[in-house]
Amino acid sequence: MAISLKKGSTFNLTKKEPALKKILIGLGWDVKPGNSLDLDSSVFMLNASGKLPEDGYFVFYNNLNSPDGSIKHTGDNRTGSGDDDDEMILANLDAINASIQEILITVSIHDAEARRHNFGMLADAYIRILDVETKREILRYDLDAEYPTNTDVEFGRLRRENNEWIFVASGIGANKGLQGYVDAYA
Repeated sequence: MAISLKKGSTFNLTKKEPALKKILIGLGWDVKPGNSLDLDSSVFMLNASGKLPEDGYFVFYNNLNSPDGSIKHTGDNRTGSGDDDDEMILANLDAINASIQEILITVSIHDAEARRHNFGMLADAYIRILDVETKREILRYDLDAEYPTNTDVEFGRLRRENNEWIFVASGIGANKGLQGYVDAYA
């Protein structure tokens, strides 16, 4: 059974799952009836300075693979329909460039300001991590707030500490949009 995390809690993947090498990061949400939104998941692979070492370490719908080949975005889901993960990211933890110290996972609403969309139009948002080889769900973080005025949310982070990967259930809402995240980490 998967570990259920609360906002702000951490899970040491390396210590608790020592055989884990390849993971699937699943992101999901349900659009409330009467709404239609296009959400985009993004990955920011950050160095010790908290910045992208180069543009290619920003993985999203227009750049599906990191330069080191360790992170792969499976593509944009424009409707959010269905029961499974709406967007997925594959990661090979052993192949991540040694300069990368943190992996930030965000979800933003496409063209949110112009369309007056926000996370209040969604329900049941989550992030989960699965072992690719066994298909077993290791952990899950159900975002406990609806973020009624936010246009983007940091779902979680993977931090490298002493060569161990630690997942942080962040759940931080913002209104900076995808470009705001790019500006902060480029």
